[in-house]
Amino acid sequence: MIIKHPLLGPRDAAEFVYLGDANMIKRPEGFGENVEEAMYEHVYLRDNPAGEHHELWYHEQGDRSWLVVTRNTLTHEISSVELARDVARRKGRSK
Repeated sequence: MIIKHPLLGPRDAAEFVYLGDANMIKRPEGFGENVEEAMYEHVYLRDNPAGEHHELWYHEQGDRSWLVVTRNTLTHEISSVELARDVARRKGRSK
């Protein structure tokens, strides 16, 4: 599988490590009511979608960037690749 890195161009998927659902970017705040329950759900409960899915990939054998890859889990077709920091900023996360 080829991943079109936004900065480096097409790269073989063997250079990357799959890190799971991209919802990890939207982790709950560490304070407030129901923090334990929210963190439990965030860490342990995952969807298993058939179709388009947003995934976190880490470019371990390259520039060490984090990417959000939008991939169809049925066909493995990749429709978009973005830097995770850009996705996080769009969602209101500064880090």
